[in-house]
Amino acid sequence: MDQINKKCCMVESVITVDERGQMILPKNIRDKANIKAGDKFAVALLEKDGNVCCLSLVKVENLSGAVMDLMNPVNE
Repeated sequence: MDQINKKCCMVESVITVDERGQMILPKNIRDKANIKAGDKFAVALLEKDGNVCCLSLVKVENLSGAVMDLMNPVNE
C-alpha cells in the first residue's frame, strides 16, 4: 500500500474486526515482525482530541526498552 510518512510508518494492510472483536494479522506481517503463536504484546493507545487514533503493539520482551525510548525525550 502507499507509504504514509517516510520517517514513521507505512500502511501494510487493512484488517477487519469480527463480531467477537478479533482481528487477524496477515501472515506476511507476522513473518516480517517475527510474530509467533503465544507471543505477548502490550497495547499502547495514542489519543488525539479525546479519541483513540492509534494503537501500537509492543512485544513484552521489548517493553522495557520501548518505555525507555519513550521516556528519554522527557528526561532531557
